[in-house]
Amino acid sequence: MRIGIVCPYSWDVPGGVQFHIRDLAQHLTALGHEVSVLAPAEEGTPLPPYVVPAGRAVPVPYNGSVARLNFGFLSAARVRRWVHEGAFDVLHIHEPATPSLSLLACWAAQGPIVATFHTSNPRSRAMIAAYPILQPALEKISARIAVGEYARRTLVEHLGGDAVVIPNGVDVGFFADAEPKAEWQGRDGGNTVGFIGRIDEPRKGLPVLMRALPRILAERPGTRLLVAGRGDEEEAVAGLPRELRDRVEFLGMVSDEDKARLLRSVDLYIAPNTGGESFGIILVEAMSAGAPVLASDLDAFAQVLDGGEAGELYANEDAGALAAAAVRLLGDPRRRAELRERGGRHVRRFDWSTVGADILSVYETVTDGAASVAPDERAGLRARLGLARD
Repeated sequence: MRIGIVCPYSWDVPGGVQFHIRDLAQHLTALGHEVSVLAPAEEGTPLPPYVVPAGRAVPVPYNGSVARLNFGFLSAARVRRWVHEGAFDVLHIHEPATPSLSLLACWAAQGPIVATFHTSNPRSRAMIAAYPILQPALEKISARIAVGEYARRTLVEHLGGDAVVIPNGVDVGFFADAEPKAEWQGRDGGNTVGFIGRIDEPRKGLPVLMRALPRILAERPGTRLLVAGRGDEEEAVAGLPRELRDRVEFLGMVSDEDKARLLRSVDLYIAPNTGGESFGIILVEAMSAGAPVLASDLDAFAQVLDGGEAGELYANEDAGALAAAAVRLLGDPRRRAELRERGGRHVRRFDWSTVGADILSVYETVTDGAASVAPDERAGLRARLGLARD
């Protein structure tokens, strides 16, 4: 199958959507499919052979973060050329409601379109206001996927229609087989706590963790916090007493291999995110690596952690609750072992062997499956997948 995938966000500034698209493209390629990914990228960015650059992106504040998007007449021409030359059996567009390559691809496409919705934003006035503009493009979509129940709810409430929920995928074995790194493990009987995310993006929650840290260190004085991600390190620890700052070790941006090794090394992974999450891929990666997880009780996080069965939850933005839960878990090796075991079982549903097969089923349904089933069964399939009307 010839598959075209459209990434709305800049490839050179990695994020959850880009990682999902990268891993999906690699999974499909390994199965023998021909895959081309169109993505914004700065000139000179090293790109895998399946990525076609569509020019530099412009940073735009969106949903508590900064989205780097590519839009305009030149971009539209590049999209049309890529769609025409690709002659794809199916076009898979991510975040089609975003003013980016994705929306341009919706306008340019002629054949079957599968769209994946990642955003969880229940109060998006911009999306509501833009609906009349988006509607003609969205009506061309053949099937809709949401990465989680809250992304699906955002779609239903703002744009209408429905979607099948297929979560983001993870190569579980990659994280499970990683070797721990001795210098990232606990020292002298102390514990190591991990955080991975953009330091200077408040919704990733590092400030909440920093407010909780003095109490954690007071009750568990041998603890270290390892922070991986880009941002201003001095600003991140500005609120900590000076005598505690050496208990925080900044690793900067890490490779995928080192991210897996970090997650394999820590005694507890903390996800203090404060909002704007539709899934929580880092939680799945942490569980895959065998790290016990403590996360804020965002709806999307609670769903990924099986309502708290596969990882513990604390009240969002409550630094005191975070500290109390972290101290309790760090002092309870038996509970951490239980979370590792439960997380290891739960995470199998997110492996690419399962997620990739589900996505391929959607591709096959929109390309040739609907014509071969009885009318009543076809109606059921279309309703389940959120397909556009005939």
